[in-house]
Amino acid sequence: MKKQLITSSSSFEKEIAYSRAVAIDKMVFVSGCTGYNYKTMQISEDIVAQCEQTFQNIIYALNEAGSSLKDVVRVHYILPDPKDFEACWPTIRKYFEEIRPAATMFSAQLSNSIMKIEIEVTAVKNV
Repeated sequence: MKKQLITSSSSFEKEIAYSRAVAIDKMVFVSGCTGYNYKTMQISEDIVAQCEQTFQNIIYALNEAGSSLKDVVRVHYILPDPKDFEACWPTIRKYFEEIRPAATMFSAQLSNSIMKIEIEVTAVKNV
């Protein structure tokens, strides 16, 4: 069994000692991603823009692991304010309408008050 650690070069990964994703055989576990653009370390204040960037961060991690969104089987959405979730639905449909992974939305405080959404996925390559 080979374990592959994926990084996005985010300073958070080094500071907190985690990987953006870990791939083992056909499984890919993507850590909770937020709306930070890791190239610029900027984040929008808009929930929809954060949701869009979060999906871009997830796509990057999955691609690095030899996977893609079509392989996602489980998703967790974490939002400090559950009222913000509905504004994200069109973006979520944009990426998952045909894939329809098992999903759960949690409401919890995130590590930085500017973060309005965090998304974690699990994928199985070539499902």
